[in-house]
Amino acid sequence: MTTGVLRDLRAVLDDGGLRGSFLVRDLDTGDELGIDPELEFPVASLVKVPLAVATLERVERGELDPAAPVVLAPGRSTIPGPTGASKFRHPATVALEDVLYLSTSVSDSVAADALFTLTPPAAVTAELRRLGYDGIAVRHLMQDLVETPAERFAPTDVHLAHSLAITAATEGRGHPVPQLDISRANSGSARAFVDLLHGLWRPTTITPAVAARVRELMRDNVLRHRLAPDFMSDATRWSSKTGTLLNLRHEVGVVEHADGQAYAVAALTESRVPAVVQPGAEALMAQVARTLRDRLRMC
Repeated sequence: MTTGVLRDLRAVLDDGGLRGSFLVRDLDTGDELGIDPELEFPVASLVKVPLAVATLERVERGELDPAAPVVLAPGRSTIPGPTGASKFRHPATVALEDVLYLSTSVSDSVAADALFTLTPPAAVTAELRRLGYDGIAVRHLMQDLVETPAERFAPTDVHLAHSLAITAATEGRGHPVPQLDISRANSGSARAFVDLLHGLWRPTTITPAVAARVRELMRDNVLRHRLAPDFMSDATRWSSKTGTLLNLRHEVGVVEHADGQAYAVAALTESRVPAVVQPGAEALMAQVARTLRDRLRMC
């Protein structure tokens, strides 16, 4: 029965022009169901979750002061999409803990890079390894994500950058666009992010206070157009983080039910359709993730 469901979901994804790495896990039993959960992707803004973990672990050790002032330079972004200080016109001084909120809950990449100046990408990766998480690699700043071919085209021609993203990939997941090359980009798989979510909702190595704060930041996520419509209700709570870059659309999160059950969900996808706006892809991602959760919950 489950084999048939997975086969059908793969077909639905293919028909919709998507390829993905999906995994849903019961956080109490460890039971899980997925589609290519080991497949690695560039993770875009999903990296802001491990960045938050590393920053808060350093706060807990007394290496960083959560009240310390951080100057955010104006991003002056003129393209649609970026949030927070990326759209600021003037410098702003914000406390470190509030910068963390902007980075994680608002997905503000200028705020994230301010955090990276304190804990560089290599140090974030090292912190993950110290905590026992090996599947996520952090290699570069968020600024690198706004230096892709998409920024070189007029708005009416951005689909050309998506065409390049789709057609230029190699069999080994390499790519001439470095942000899409898993050996050079911030990268991870659905399994790697579900492992991290499991550690945040059922802490073992992550400091409990750190895990609690990251859960709160993900609960306050303001971007709720992707998986949230299929997981939010009066009887559930959805805490998540999205990631978007060219033809990549991701979301990872945890759905907590009123009856106490909780499931970690990761959906990392790439589209074969050269278009910026793809509400059908967003809905399809959610449909597949929800079906996996429903099937797992019935077992």
